[in-house]
Amino acid sequence: MVKKEKFPPRPRALAARREAAAAITDRLAEIYPDSHCALDFTNGFELLVATVLSAQTTDARVNSVTPELFAAYPDPFAMAAARGEDLEEILHPLGFFRSKARSVHGLAVGLIEQFDAEVPGTLEELVTLPGVGRKTANVVLGNWFGKPGITVDTHVGRLSRRWGWTRETAPVKAELEIAKILPPEIWTITCHRTIDHGRAICHSRKPECERCPLADLCPSFPLN
Repeated sequence: MVKKEKFPPRPRALAARREAAAAITDRLAEIYPDSHCALDFTNGFELLVATVLSAQTTDARVNSVTPELFAAYPDPFAMAAARGEDLEEILHPLGFFRSKARSVHGLAVGLIEQFDAEVPGTLEELVTLPGVGRKTANVVLGNWFGKPGITVDTHVGRLSRRWGWTRETAPVKAELEIAKILPPEIWTITCHRTIDHGRAICHSRKPECERCPLADLCPSFPLN
């Protein structure tokens, strides 16, 4: 049986929730001053492809295959012309390599057909591309274009619920709630810091609350 998630108490007033969130984001900034996107990339196309590939695997594993991938297929034209079996061979270490090969090939074709092989700079345009949802779009917006974006991956979703920023389990609904709590200028960096904290301490099954530097600010601490 799946253990039901416990939601911590939280203030009703939005202003109070924003104040509580600000205390956490300020602390996160002190703990993780060097947080950044864990995917390796040199341009928007590489970041977009790497983010699509990161589904259901680790960033480190994606980084292990993208140097060979981008050396062989450095732009949408080269990737769109690639043979499926050649893409599959490079992507094999990632798992789900056949579907991922189809995804990045379709993405390259979509970039050529819809945007003259250029990565578009708006969420509305990005999500029209094959295999690109809001999470991927927000990664690209925040880390390549410098536009505010909230990336609700498994860590951001889990910790945001534990901190009382949202009670939504659906990523899009959680994203919209978090956007009401945090100022746009810290959306991207706060997601990176939250991911780092989720990986280091606030684990899914057994968070290490006894050594967490956010324990005094965390409304879920008394529940664990």
